[in-house]
Amino acid sequence: MQKALKEKGLAQSTINNRIQVVKRVLSLSYREWDWLDLPLDGKLRKPSPKNERHIYLTELELGELLEAVPERYKVERQVILLAMLTGMRRGELMGLEPGNVYDGRIVLRPNQTKNGKPRVIPLSDEAQPLVASLPFDTTGDKVRGAFEKAREKIGRPDIRFHDLRHCYASLLASKGETLTSIRDLLGHSSMTVTSRYAHADPTRWDGVVARLPRISNQTATRH
Repeated sequence: MQKALKEKGLAQSTINNRIQVVKRVLSLSYREWDWLDLPLDGKLRKPSPKNERHIYLTELELGELLEAVPERYKVERQVILLAMLTGMRRGELMGLEPGNVYDGRIVLRPNQTKNGKPRVIPLSDEAQPLVASLPFDTTGDKVRGAFEKAREKIGRPDIRFHDLRHCYASLLASKGETLTSIRDLLGHSSMTVTSRYAHADPTRWDGVVARLPRISNQTATRH
């Protein structure tokens, strides 16, 4: 099954999602529907995705990308900036309505998120004016077009719109925000996905090593 899907050019993460659906059907067939005599869902295993992207732009690089959005794409530029400031997916941004903004926060309903769970995203002072006139008067295709022109202008054709989500999380980690907070802000279902941003805050280990004893002094204190 996996070999056939790979030959179609599907990413490993996409293949894993499809395998998960099959596993669920097999589990129900044995445990709920009594269609199978043996539990077969355990026979399917999901390899770890090898196509994970690790592209993180600095604050300066994000600013250059935003500046490179052509002038005629005013609304699209707002969408791109809001993606940088909230880590929201493009589909979530395009689905925003006035009712999603409450008390300086974006509140996403279960039907607006990928995992079907509500999510609350605080808005910075820079982000709040961007949601003053929702919904955005543009389309996802226009936003993608504006983004692609901007990345070409700065010579970074490797950047994808979804990478802005990773940049948001990485910047939060670099400022010392906890991984649990980043998990909740991004709407991850577990810490496994969020842990990829741990590298962005090298100072998080300073307090750990500070608690280590001084080994070289141990023998001296005994005499």
